[in-house]
Amino acid sequence: LLRPGRFDRQITINTPDLNGRVAILKVHARGKTINPSVDLEEVAHRIPGFSGADIENLLNEAALLVARDNRDEITVQDIDEAIDRVMMGPAKRNKTITEKEKKLVAYHEVGHAVVAALQKNTSPVQKITIVPRTMGSLGYTMQIPEEEKYLMTRDDVICETRTLLGGRCAEEVF
Repeated sequence: LLRPGRFDRQITINTPDLNGRVAILKVHARGKTINPSVDLEEVAHRIPGFSGADIENLLNEAALLVARDNRDEITVQDIDEAIDRVMMGPAKRNKTITEKEKKLVAYHEVGHAVVAALQKNTSPVQKITIVPRTMGSLGYTMQIPEEEKYLMTRDDVICETRTLLGGRCAEEVF
C-alpha cells in the first residue's frame, strides 16, 4: 500500500499454496450448486499460481457456463473450460485458421507433450488443445506439477527448455 507523503510501505501478497487455494475455492463455492464429482482439492491442484481473484473468477466463469446452458449444477467440464478461460481467455470460435495452420499447431503442441513424456523430471501433461484463445495462443500443452515447487534446479530448467523446444522441433520434423 502506497500513500503519497508518508513513509511508503509495500506489502507483497503471494499467491496461495495448495491449502490456501482449497480454502479459497470453498469460500467461493458457497451458494453455487456443484456436482459431487467435482473435487475442489483436485481443482486446487490444477491451478498453481492462481490468485484469490483468479479462483473467484474461475468459479464465476463456471457458473456462467451453467447458466448459459440452463443447467442446475457446475460439472468437471465447466471447471475445465473455466480454467482455460481464466488462463488463456475465451475460445475464439470465429478465428479462421487454415488446415495447414491447424496441423502445424497440432504438431507443435504434441512436440511439447512427447518431449515432456520422454523426460524423467517434468510435470505430467494434463491437457493438449488446439483451440485458439483470445490471449493470442493457437493452442497449448498444460503440464501440472505433481507437487508444489518453489525452486527450479538446473535439471528442471534443462527439462523445461527441452520441452519448450520440442514444439518447434516437431514443426520442423513434420
